[in-house]
Amino acid sequence: MATAIRRAEPAPDLTRSSVSRYIQLATLFRRRIETRLWAIGEQIPTVDELAEECGVARATVRQALGLLEAEGLIERFRAKGTFVRAEPQARSWCAVGTDLGGLLRAREGAIVEVLLEERGVRLTGGFPPIGTEAPAYRHIRRRHVRDGQPFLLGDTYIDERVCAHIPRAAFKTKTALKLINDVPGMKIGDAQQTLTIGTADIAVAETLGLPLNAPIAKVDLCVVDSDGTLVLAGYGIYRGDVVRIDTKLV
Repeated sequence: MATAIRRAEPAPDLTRSSVSRYIQLATLFRRRIETRLWAIGEQIPTVDELAEECGVARATVRQALGLLEAEGLIERFRAKGTFVRAEPQARSWCAVGTDLGGLLRAREGAIVEVLLEERGVRLTGGFPPIGTEAPAYRHIRRRHVRDGQPFLLGDTYIDERVCAHIPRAAFKTKTALKLINDVPGMKIGDAQQTLTIGTADIAVAETLGLPLNAPIAKVDLCVVDSDGTLVLAGYGIYRGDVVRIDTKLV
């Protein structure tokens, strides 16, 4: 079993982010395994060495290593040290569409769970001021799961008049935009999407199985029909460790 330890890049300043330090460290260490700076079978630096390198307490390093151990990436042996056991599974598999086609496609292998349905509600604040608000909306909260791992939590508000034409089974198979697009006679006049990066609060962390303050990507979507009515407003919160954005430039 190899025991050579290669030097890593300089550790980042962990004080500049609101994300918990042990989560930042876990991300850093995971990246070292992904890039094979810490190769499978190799012994990684000791807790004391990592604490000194990163300028944190040893307990913080142990928390970070605990996350990697739970993922099966490392294994710790008493009196021997910590060794890399596996590389992370393929990440960033969840592409967030940046065009109409991408927003209509469901993610292969995903299971959609309906967590909440409310009828006749008004819009909450925070959505872009486009279109004319409908008299009432259907609020649907859904969680998307792949291979047993939740990766997306979505809240969608659909004009009740439009929602009456959507089969209930569609809520478990279609993206929010496709729910609207497939309604007979629907003509989309405008659609806007905004993506922001943030961290998971307590509710999101529990629903998506994330540590508190783990990175997330939030996507807001508003759709206006040809008559100028805001027929769909919603947002989706993605796990930051699986999402990616592909943009075709040419």
